[in-house]
Amino acid sequence: MLPKSKTPAKTDLSSFSVMLYGGAKIGKSEFCSQAPSALFLATEPGLNALETFQVPIHKWEDLLEACAELAKGEHTFQTIIVDTIDLAYRHCLEYVCAKHKMEHPADLGYGKGYALVDNEFTRVMTKMAGMPYGLILVSHSKTIDIETRTGKVQKVVPTLPDKARKFVLGLVDLILFCDLKTQVVDGKPVQKRVIHTKPSAHFEAGDRTKRLPAVLPLNFPAFQAAFEHAQQEAKTEKHSQDAVTAKP
Repeated sequence: MLPKSKTPAKTDLSSFSVMLYGGAKIGKSEFCSQAPSALFLATEPGLNALETFQVPIHKWEDLLEACAELAKGEHTFQTIIVDTIDLAYRHCLEYVCAKHKMEHPADLGYGKGYALVDNEFTRVMTKMAGMPYGLILVSHSKTIDIETRTGKVQKVVPTLPDKARKFVLGLVDLILFCDLKTQVVDGKPVQKRVIHTKPSAHFEAGDRTKRLPAVLPLNFPAFQAAFEHAQQEAKTEKHSQDAVTAKP
């Protein structure tokens, strides 16, 4: 039962889970469509301009059925994309309300209804993150007020409800915030689509590898190249450390 050796760190991008969020029509779905052998679990329209493999998700049961099929492994998909996780949560809420004959989660009182929704949501998301495929959860963004010791700060976060958002942000390996960055080119301001990978007081982002550049183009090949470079750096560093340890 107990391990006799350490579990190697994951180095393949298709083994990682990602939260990708940002403003409407910034290019989140296009970015995801370039992931290896991508399958969209499409909870809302927005893929009409892209040629993709997709399963329409109109209700929570559709997502459960898709997860069951994926778990069988009888397919060639490597990356699963829930686009968007925001509407998937709404489907989860409606499913739990119907199952327990509630009009709204607040009907149960004392937070019990919301606890049932959150439990179902976390159960399924944990199962999806544990499958042997890459997982990208796509979300829109919103700005919230954060109280600090020095005053109120505005922060951009995914649009999931508070508890679900905190759970997902803790679950995934990478939190990528899509934004527009203004640069001056030939004396004129030019906006470029970028991904932020590092934590900030003004937006949610994070990188468990701790090796990605802080800012990358919102372009999957560029992101993949940066990820693979970071993994190669990690391997080189580990080999150097092992060589030092092995010396008599």
